[in-house]
Amino acid sequence: MDTLSTLLENIHLYETKYYRLKTCGQWSYSITKKDVIFFYLVESGEFCIEVEGKSRLARQGDMIMLSNSYSHICHEPSASSKTPISLDQILTQSTEEPIVINASSAENAAIILIECKYDKEVTRPLLSALPTILPDSETQIQSRFVVMESGCNFLSLESSQQRIGKTAMINNLAGILMIECLRTYIEQLPEATDNWLMAIKDPYLAKALAVMHDAPNENWTIHKLAEVAGMSRSSFAERFKEIVGVPPLTYLIDYRLRLAARYLRLQQYSISRISELVGYASDSTFSQAFKRVYGVSPRAYRQEHQKVGSVK
Repeated sequence: MDTLSTLLENIHLYETKYYRLKTCGQWSYSITKKDVIFFYLVESGEFCIEVEGKSRLARQGDMIMLSNSYSHICHEPSASSKTPISLDQILTQSTEEPIVINASSAENAAIILIECKYDKEVTRPLLSALPTILPDSETQIQSRFVVMESGCNFLSLESSQQRIGKTAMINNLAGILMIECLRTYIEQLPEATDNWLMAIKDPYLAKALAVMHDAPNENWTIHKLAEVAGMSRSSFAERFKEIVGVPPLTYLIDYRLRLAARYLRLQQYSISRISELVGYASDSTFSQAFKRVYGVSPRAYRQEHQKVGSVK
């Protein structure tokens, strides 16, 4: 399995909602939501999207991913000064009927908006390494994605029909679109960048990252990881810290505990089994490491999330 696939194995989108937007005349709206990923697919027309002072023009056939935005504004290109209406309340209602914005004028854009939740602990390092808007330049938008046209067409077709398994299909399609955005972004990263995702492109570090994510329960040492990478111990440690930003074993411990937190929220395994799955020799060692990072014991963490029903 390639390195990106391994890194994404425990990252899942869920509770995906989709909305068909029909916009007319001069229009502008805002959305404010936390801890969600948005995708915009442009079926026809064009519009501008603004996030944190950055603006992108999206045209028919384009797709934009908002990886970690809290608030954004969309508008018809000539309506930048128009006061936006809020869609926050509307987006809590049924998704079956198209949402028409400024119905008094002729339609000028048709958009599919996808909203996804994600596991914050497991996904956090990845999202923190991404720009708020993907693609992160209009040149990349205009160049399109390799599988995007067929993916957009399929999602447009699926969202317009009422078939069994529709929710599962939309969840999986959103995941496919996210992977395409990520790999296109990583492939186009310039060599002179301090983004830790460069490690996925590195012919040596990628091997070490892959085995850490594929087998976090293994007793990995700097020496063993250096052997996997095909480097000397000192060269590997130095290169890893320079590109990823932390030492290899610090990265591994962080991943193990984030994975353990996910297992605890899912309520699938005993604490002893989770301890084994993430590479700790005893429950007490695991409990101590977990409490240092999360402030509570694994048992208390599980009970807390059991009460609020947050098991994703």
